[in-house]
Amino acid sequence: MTTLKTTPFYSAHQEAGGKLVDFAGWQLPVNYGSQIVEHEAVRTDAGMFDVSHMLVSDIRGAQAKAWLQKLLANDVAKLGFVGKALYSAMLNENGGVMDDLIVYRANEAETAYRIVSNAATREKDLAQFAKVGEEFGIEITPRYDLAMLAVQGPKAIEKLLTVKPEWSDTVNNLKVFQGADLGNDWFVARTGYTGEDGVEVILPGSEAPAFFNALRAAGVQPCGLGARDTLRMEAGMNLYGHDMDDDTSPLQAGMGWTVDLKDETRDFVGKSALVALKEKGVDVKQVGLLLEKGGVLREGMEVVTEFGKGITTSGVFSPSLKQSIAIARVPKDTGDTAKVILRGKEVDVRVLKLPFVRNGQKQFD
Repeated sequence: MTTLKTTPFYSAHQEAGGKLVDFAGWQLPVNYGSQIVEHEAVRTDAGMFDVSHMLVSDIRGAQAKAWLQKLLANDVAKLGFVGKALYSAMLNENGGVMDDLIVYRANEAETAYRIVSNAATREKDLAQFAKVGEEFGIEITPRYDLAMLAVQGPKAIEKLLTVKPEWSDTVNNLKVFQGADLGNDWFVARTGYTGEDGVEVILPGSEAPAFFNALRAAGVQPCGLGARDTLRMEAGMNLYGHDMDDDTSPLQAGMGWTVDLKDETRDFVGKSALVALKEKGVDVKQVGLLLEKGGVLREGMEVVTEFGKGITTSGVFSPSLKQSIAIARVPKDTGDTAKVILRGKEVDVRVLKLPFVRNGQKQFD
């Protein structure tokens, strides 16, 4: 039997009463009591999520920028200053999404970067980093010594700064999709983990429990995977990534905005397959589904439309909307209504543009 990995916050989760479950081989809290209380804390106040299972990799080398321009579908030339962050898909040769990740520029010379990638794909990601990196002579350092905590909600920054008042100027000046090195392996970023305002803090693993407990004492609600799922779904984020079968293109997964084809001389992994698909035309789109009556939408349900069938890629019951929601991949001509096969029966659903909720407010009539 495989031993589950633990994060540097493990003792703090136990102390706070977290119910630990297996998530992608890691012991992480699904909740600390009421998932609804945790969800509402992030919507109205402040909550925190252990995301240390995600992998931080530091990259160095004279050709680091060129390597990233080869590795990623988005173009790191957009990183105009130190601390700027970029969201991108990493593709395979067939143009399928291997992972979605965030990269930060770490120095003026464009020879140092930081990548944050997902837990379930960490070994596959590192192998791809190394494979593409061979010709560029870069140094890849997985930072297994670090922890990461997402502090989210309308009062998240206010409460964080009661614990770290010396960060005030830096944190208050952070714009969306920017990060800042605070020294001694502390780093703060604002990339929107749940769709609410807040920051993600990367820190030495040895200091993680004390930081967690200080935030808890300041009134920040510990939150588990359950609240994470409902918040991210409401914000229009797929729960299971975009790489369900490695054959899904970013153009099919609602990630077309992360693909940069402006520089025709830039050749990135999967580009030729992506361009061919774009020229052929994408026949599916990503949408939100709203179940107006009883039941819960889940991943993998069949969607029936007048233009053909689709599939739900994620689904939960939304505490904010008091209805079940899903993200689905459906034929591109699908209109405002569809049906989902629920317990063997066709059930009506509304088809909506994502997100469902932004800053606590529903985004549809």
